[in-house]
This record gives sequence, C-alpha cells and structure tokens, in this order.
Amino acid sequence: MGIMTSSTTFQPVLERIAEEIERTPGRGRAADYIPALAARDPRSFGMAVAEPDGTVYGVGEWRRPFSAQSITKVFTLALVLAREGDALWEHVGREPSGNPFNSLVQLEYENGIPRNPFINAGALVVTDRLHTRTGDASGELLAFLRAESGNEDLTFDKEVAASESAHGDRNAALGHFMASYGNIDNPVPVLLDQYFRQCSIAASCADLALATAFLARHGIRADGTRLLSLSQAKQINAIMLTCGTYDAAGDFAYRVGLPGKSGVGGGIIAVVPGRCTLCVWSPGLDERGNSVAGVAALDRFTTLTGLSVF
Repeated sequence: MGIMTSSTTFQPVLERIAEEIERTPGRGRAADYIPALAARDPRSFGMAVAEPDGTVYGVGEWRRPFSAQSITKVFTLALVLAREGDALWEHVGREPSGNPFNSLVQLEYENGIPRNPFINAGALVVTDRLHTRTGDASGELLAFLRAESGNEDLTFDKEVAASESAHGDRNAALGHFMASYGNIDNPVPVLLDQYFRQCSIAASCADLALATAFLARHGIRADGTRLLSLSQAKQINAIMLTCGTYDAAGDFAYRVGLPGKSGVGGGIIAVVPGRCTLCVWSPGLDERGNSVAGVAALDRFTTLTGLSVF
C-alpha cells in the first residue's frame, strides 16, 4: 500500500495493522506501580483514526474506555496556552528531559523550572496554572474532553485516582520542591488532588482520537471556534514530537515520525496535521512507559499510509 489519497478510507489499514499486531509475541507488561492498572491484559489492543470532519474509524477494542493518564497533559497544556500565551513558558521549559518522567534531579539544577510540560513536574505546573485560572482544573479538562469527543459520559475513575493518590509521594515531592521556588500557586495537596483526578479520566481510543482533532485542525475546536492560534497548535505538536513519549521521544520520532503523547495506561495519541489524529491502546508497556504494541502500530500506520510530518 502506497501513499494514501484523499479518497482512501483508513479502515483497511487499521484492519491490516490489527492482524499484524495479533501475531506479535512480546507485548510488554502493564504498569504495576498504580495497582488499579496492574491487572490490565497486555494483549488487549484497540486503535482509532479521526478525520478533521469528525469521521472516525476503529479496530479491536477501540470503544473500550481505559485510563488516559499522561495523555491528558496535552489537553491541559492547550487549555493553559489558550489562556496565558507565551507567559506560560516562564514557568515551564520546552526541552526534552532525557531523564525519567518523575525525576527530581533535574529540577534542582534548574531552580524549580521543569524541563517540559509532559514530564510530571511540568504537568503539575500546567495543572496548577489552569486551576488558578479556572478554580477547577480537572473539571475544565473533563468538560473540554466531553465536548471535543462528543461523549458526555466521560468521567473520572475514582479507583484509579485513589490508587495514584495512595502512591503519589514522588509527585508530592515534586510539587513541594517547585513550591519552594515559588513556581506553584495553589496548596500542594489541592494541586495533587486535581492532578490525580486529571490523570484518572477514562476514555476510549475513539474518544481521544476525536478529542485530539483540534491539533489536526490547527487549533480549531469541534464546534468551529478557535482554541489556539496556528502558531500555538504548531508549538504543541512540536513539544509532543520532542517530549511526548518520556525519554524515548527520539526513538518514537525515528520510528513513527508524528507528534505523539503516551500514557502509562497504555494509550498513545498522535497527530497528522491537516489530515487525521490517532489513538492506540494496549496496556503492555516497555521499560520507558510506552505501549509496546501501540508504538509498533503507529510505526506500521505511517509506513503503510505514507503519512508523517517528515
């Protein structure tokens, strides 16, 4: 299959990918540091593609909700960037970290300014700024995801949020450390509650592919209103490409060639600007926290379709 024309449907491509993934032996293992995620079957698989007009294709368990986790960081970043513009970058950087997503070491060197919005420290800063501006960061995020996906049933998974809260000492340390540098506005316990609720949102591949489509539409929401400027949409896609898959972003760019963002629930979203958005889910992770089957599926998608930013 060569490069896709505008009249081609994505469905045959997805079906071919699902068949290939089914034959793949090793799938990694589910995240075990969040007990509520540890029981997921690493061989589960779903994938969806959404076109800018809202047409969505899917295969496997593409309508089964899963824990979105760090994928939500893209949406909170968009909501804050829409409100604050470039002032946001005084509080968080835009560079790849090269360290694990929950590292404390780098923060000390850089005086409490996280390296990028997608490591945990950076996401805490972004959530903090959204909470300051809205009074309910997680509620604002949930309303946005419901509107963009068209699914009013999206909600927080209380079991996952409680599980993260009970094992959230490292995130608490990050929050207090940045607060000591004056880079957090809200009381750290309030911020952590908002952050764990944000990460606990359960959504399907279809939901997340549709919710991400504003980035393929260069900042235009599902209702036709503009959330981000052309430049801001480009900025988020660029940060997804360089920082979206933890400290494996270089390898992901090399293999997949798309802006992407992964979560330890096993999901990955990806953007083909102007053409489509994708979400793939399979809970088995590699040692860097990215879905093994998910990365493989996106790699095959860009190879089979010729769709890439390169």
